[in-house]
Amino acid sequence: VRFRRFTNCPYAVFRSLKNQVNIGVLTIPMLAVANLNVASAQTDKQVKEKMYEMEEVEVTGSRAPLTVSQAARLVTVLDREAIANAPAQSVNDLLKYAIGVDVRQRGNLGAQTDISIRGGSFDQITILLNGINICDPQTGHNAADFPVSLSDIERIEVLEGASARVFGSSAFNGAINIVTRTDKESSVRVSAEGGSFGTFGGDAGLSLRTGNVSQQLSGGYTQSDGGTANSDFKRRRMYYMGALESRYVNLSWQGGLSSQDYGASTFYSARFNNQWEATRRFMASALADVRPFADERLVFSPSVYWHRDVDHYQLTRGKEGAQNGENYHRMDVYGAALNAHASWLLGKTAVGVDLRKEHILSTAYGTLLDESEWTAIHGSDRHYDHRGDRTNTSVFLEHNVILGGFTLSAGVLANRNTGLDNRFRFYPGVDISYRPSDNWKFYASWNKALRVPTFTDLYTSNSAQQGDPNLSPERNSTFKIGTRFRTRGVEAVLSGFYSEGKNIIDWVYPTAESRKYQAMNIGKLDNMGYSADVTLNMDELVPGSFITRIKAGYAFIHQKHETDREIFGSLYALEYLRHKATFQLDHRIWSRLSASWAVRWQQRMNNYSPYTKVDVKLMWTAPSYSLYVKADNLTCHRYYDLGAVRQPGLWIMAGGSVRIGL
Repeated sequence: VRFRRFTNCPYAVFRSLKNQVNIGVLTIPMLAVANLNVASAQTDKQVKEKMYEMEEVEVTGSRAPLTVSQAARLVTVLDREAIANAPAQSVNDLLKYAIGVDVRQRGNLGAQTDISIRGGSFDQITILLNGINICDPQTGHNAADFPVSLSDIERIEVLEGASARVFGSSAFNGAINIVTRTDKESSVRVSAEGGSFGTFGGDAGLSLRTGNVSQQLSGGYTQSDGGTANSDFKRRRMYYMGALESRYVNLSWQGGLSSQDYGASTFYSARFNNQWEATRRFMASALADVRPFADERLVFSPSVYWHRDVDHYQLTRGKEGAQNGENYHRMDVYGAALNAHASWLLGKTAVGVDLRKEHILSTAYGTLLDESEWTAIHGSDRHYDHRGDRTNTSVFLEHNVILGGFTLSAGVLANRNTGLDNRFRFYPGVDISYRPSDNWKFYASWNKALRVPTFTDLYTSNSAQQGDPNLSPERNSTFKIGTRFRTRGVEAVLSGFYSEGKNIIDWVYPTAESRKYQAMNIGKLDNMGYSADVTLNMDELVPGSFITRIKAGYAFIHQKHETDREIFGSLYALEYLRHKATFQLDHRIWSRLSASWAVRWQQRMNNYSPYTKVDVKLMWTAPSYSLYVKADNLTCHRYYDLGAVRQPGLWIMAGGSVRIGL
């Protein structure tokens, strides 16, 4: 019997062969063998397609867009599947399992978190949202105030090491780029959750796609009593993104806000246990890719961006705060950039310029103003009576050579900051990778960077901390080598690095009798270490396996400090992670029910006790809805990530989400 066309039938798989199919009488054993062969072929095809898709994703490791396979630097990518399965409540929680990232949590569920990379500090990395720099020059403490939730994110890219020639001078020790998702179809998403310590919240999202225009709108609210004394919080967020795709021009635009009010316990000083803080972030940006030709031979990418960060801090919460260590700050960052890249006979060349204006009004930071120049503070009877301004100009040049499996990426940043002087400084870098086969990749890199002090470093003055307006900028050179192996079901990464830092800024006790931390250039600080990361996708190795994924990693860092002054206590730079080990296990339980386990062990220097933390998430996943229960710190271990801020014990959350197509 000859069948020429099958549609909407159980045996419609034959149609995928796109050939004429002849069917005769087959015995049962023959059918069994045929089914196994077809299933095996389909699995192989799915695995190959998934690996190809991963290799062809463009990542932000260079000025010119390169895919994962082409990139000369190794970029760690946390994809959508990893995000959905992780027992995490926030972006900050998720980054704890990236082996090269150090997440020091103060507030619960991401209310206040310091994020650093490879032995650096929280001020030494750049945070980007869809490639737009959203760092706060006032302080890196607020860098993780994201206007997006985990449900909005497609992937997170982590680039380790100095990256000034790619992202500018703020990428002193690495960069983290959050890429939001774009649904292929119009839909509505609603989710809610609740749990320990009076925690509850909700999230909603709307996706609209009309022709070549897509739009996403989401918002959420969370509040909690907190797991420790004076750690309650209320958090609100909203995010909007739109995109237009056409033959010659692609446009994208985004806007968002995040708002937090939280008890700050002993966040900034162990001597005061009743601190309080409120932060507000507003942001907007627009980006275009203009192609004069139908292909990608020449692309111009202009962008504009703005964000405002408002910070209200009380050393003593409540009415007493007005008389004891209360400060207001309003930070505005305006920027415009133009990047262009061209593909030609000798490779891909990228040039760019970024002009960034940083302006702060404050009750404490900057230069004291005349009374006639004061600005009233909304919702308060006080005024902004200090002001600070600086302009950062960055000029980029980069060339990428791709020959077969070899990639060479070399470039330089020319940077001038009016906070220093009007002189341009140059920061070069070279990245090399070689792919002898589809399975192996070897890479090496060297990059230099500079970081100017934050306004907090320069101007803080209270009973617990003292800044220094004469601080010198930090400088470093980073060397990195490594290899990646990838085959069906297995991915392994091994890397080593050496970072040579000069004029490193830290908050320290300058004498044994000091009661106040002071900002200081602590001299030469070198970080060196290595890491190993292995992932086994058991679904690909053993289709139908009970265990679906196993992931394990370990990182080690050694620090060498040279200084001509005595230091009797470090608050950040010398409190690095000596050891960090992670283990994650995903497995099926029954039908649509599955579980994800995450174990993290780490040892921090400067008299911190090592600890082990166990998290688990149970999920029931259906095409249009999902339910889950999460347990954070399953063993109820009480530990410290930073200073005298004790972390809560067992924290259980339960929730669900529904997605409806429109």
